[in-house]
Amino acid sequence: MAGEVSPITRQVTVENRETRTASVNIDLRDVEDCLIYDRHGVAVPFKTLYGDRKSVIIFVRTFLCYSCKEYVDDLSKVPREALQGADIRLVVIGQSAHHHIEPFCLLTGYSYEIYVDPERCIYQKLGMKREEKFIDSAHPSPHVKSGVFMGQMKSIWRAMRSHAFDFQGDPHQQGGAIIAGPGSQVHFLHFDMNRLDHMPITWLLQLAGVQQTLDFSDKPKIIEV
Repeated sequence: MAGEVSPITRQVTVENRETRTASVNIDLRDVEDCLIYDRHGVAVPFKTLYGDRKSVIIFVRTFLCYSCKEYVDDLSKVPREALQGADIRLVVIGQSAHHHIEPFCLLTGYSYEIYVDPERCIYQKLGMKREEKFIDSAHPSPHVKSGVFMGQMKSIWRAMRSHAFDFQGDPHQQGGAIIAGPGSQVHFLHFDMNRLDHMPITWLLQLAGVQQTLDFSDKPKIIEV
């Protein structure tokens, strides 16, 4: 496959994302032919997401997970012109059946590319974390607004109201984020340690080359007059 392969990337951990890094060995050629499915159930090889240009690819836990839902809520707010200006694709990958994609997009307002890996082929071959490891962090996610109790109640309520009641993925499987392409080049990698360990969206976009700084805080804005 064309493109430089860069298997040694940075894994930034939740304890101190600014300074602590570790070497992670991945090779996208190991997963390039894994099939992912769009909202209509049409299968495409994973490599089509990053073959021709740079892509920011977000892997989420389950579509029922409150923290993933709120993270994708904020992904939906990324201006399309910011992505076009940097010539990058923004992609979300879940691990549910494809029929859960449309309701999830309607719920979050997410309008960019989204696929599912129901067999968790890519999750497993890349070595994404199983189970959760919680550690103290001075950098709580700016994207998760709900507390654990209320968040879980929201997840349960959505599950009960779903026409197809299931977990919409393996709740023990964690996600992550990759910046890759064009070709098999990997620019950045982060594997989530737990449901709250998402890579801040602004950081990801800046690493991918987006110049615009975005604010996803839910705090009231102060306007100087």
